[in-house]
Amino acid sequence: MKTRLVTASVLLAALGVTAAPPPVSAASLPPVSASSPPAPAGEHGWVTSTLRHMSLEQKVGQLFATYVYGADATAPSAADRAANRAAFGVETPAEVIERYHLGGVCYFSWSHNLNDPGQIATLSNGLQRAALDDGSKGRVPLLISTDQEQGVVLRMPAPAAQFPGAMALGAARSAGAARTAARVTGRELAAVGIRQPYAPIADVNVDPANPVIGVRSFGADPALVAGLTAAQVLGFQDDAGVTAVAKHFPGHGDTGTDSHTNLPVIDHTREEWDRVDAPPFRRAIAAGVESIMTAHIVVPALDPSGDPATLSPRILTGVLRGELGFRGVVVTDALNMAAVRQRYGDERVPVLALKAGADQLLMPPDLRLARDAVLRAVADGELTERRVDESVRRILTMKYRQGLARAPFVDVDEAVRTVGAPAHLAAVTRVTDATLTAVRNDAGLLPLPRADRSVLVTGWDTAAFAPVATVAASFTARGARTTARPATLPSDQAIADTAAAAAAHDLTVVLVNKAWDTEVGDPRASQQRLVAALLATGRPVVVVAVRDPYDIAHLPGVDTYLATYSYTRAAMDTLVRALHGELSPRGRLPVTIPTADGTGVLHPYGHGLTW
Repeated sequence: MKTRLVTASVLLAALGVTAAPPPVSAASLPPVSASSPPAPAGEHGWVTSTLRHMSLEQKVGQLFATYVYGADATAPSAADRAANRAAFGVETPAEVIERYHLGGVCYFSWSHNLNDPGQIATLSNGLQRAALDDGSKGRVPLLISTDQEQGVVLRMPAPAAQFPGAMALGAARSAGAARTAARVTGRELAAVGIRQPYAPIADVNVDPANPVIGVRSFGADPALVAGLTAAQVLGFQDDAGVTAVAKHFPGHGDTGTDSHTNLPVIDHTREEWDRVDAPPFRRAIAAGVESIMTAHIVVPALDPSGDPATLSPRILTGVLRGELGFRGVVVTDALNMAAVRQRYGDERVPVLALKAGADQLLMPPDLRLARDAVLRAVADGELTERRVDESVRRILTMKYRQGLARAPFVDVDEAVRTVGAPAHLAAVTRVTDATLTAVRNDAGLLPLPRADRSVLVTGWDTAAFAPVATVAASFTARGARTTARPATLPSDQAIADTAAAAAAHDLTVVLVNKAWDTEVGDPRASQQRLVAALLATGRPVVVVAVRDPYDIAHLPGVDTYLATYSYTRAAMDTLVRALHGELSPRGRLPVTIPTADGTGVLHPYGHGLTW
């Protein structure tokens, strides 16, 4: 486990920004081309009638949401057929829906669901057809979801609008920008049939060594995070008509442990939890959030049993529903994560989650085992059918409010026109331009004068966005003689070769990603050695943190440093324009950057340069 760099109390001492969402009129959903048969009048009528016609197996199926393999509902590739057969015992996504009466499906790129807008919309329609054509009266439209937080966690590929993410929005200090990002994102998702983005992140990132949240959070100030969380709830729900999901309750921002691989323990006192972690969830609930996702974390101050929050009646029923008054759908974080599987077997986890107060069970490691365990718990009396009905009623209510009872299908042609529309991409540029944070310009290097120069662009890279090539191309377009040399986690030889190349150029721009992560044996430490070698050439070096802004504490000697918080193409375009003085950096740090040893503050919350 990594050592926390600085305590939450030290970081919070410098904070004090409050953001509140301005009123914005609601907008309608994208038009649809087909609809289900007329529903009983009103929400209550449809929910009650639907629930009455469902068998127990159908009700239990509504509790589960999971992935399926394939780009087409009925004609997946041979490889995806084999993957479905291994995971679910049937070959096509449609058959998975039909066999398990699934209430929800979650799209991923690795399950081959997300290629282009037309394909995604067609897949969604095919899955809805499978859900609605099961030959019984208990037909229920499907809830389709994905992780579209934006920034470093996004699933929809280009041409979808790709905003820079939560911490970047925190740097912009604009509730309006946060709401715009959610509105545009939500409309594009709705256009392809996705009605549940697992966003916004309501965690307050007060631990710089947090390996799983970091830039996914709006920042370290509870008031700022609360305001932007509420703004995004309104953007998703009121403006785009999709269900916002505030996560991860009761707050995953102060841990050095990744719940994907181990069980984190949050040591906040009850007073600290009320002051630091609770405000964003309170604001989300006040804004009308319809869904909240649980965290697989232990919070002894809220429940001393040692059970993760996902399985804790004291936290989900006692605190979330009882104290905070939440009445919507509680969805678990993925049940295939290690943190929730440590104390109990996979057949017990879904039953315990329901007993704790969860409604929607996300991605169990064995769907058949989980489904059968819940059915057996009802048969044995451990769970009552009435308890199952409570969760199903909440899920049906959420689906009705999304418009799924009226119009479960989407217009494929309209999806193609909506996703990546010029107005949406223009909004991405406007929002991103306000997020870039200039942290250091000690040598006065920036903004760069227009001059004939040779530029080396190097450092961390990823094929999905190619930030090194993107930055290099932007320099070339401005008349520079540019070399792109990706050096992601470079070897010692690659570092030496890159430094030699830098010595032959007038300027080097180097991208770093979590260069602070220096756990023993972690290859990310090579980024620190690369930056040191570049500085040793004596040539001007611009260092850009394309993820966590904390990297500067571990890069001694750097005098020119900027933070983009993400590596989207829009973020890289904003960066290069700012480097050349075509726009002025406006972002301010939404976190405190501590010194490397964690004993002090290197750059305070709110710091940011401009020119």
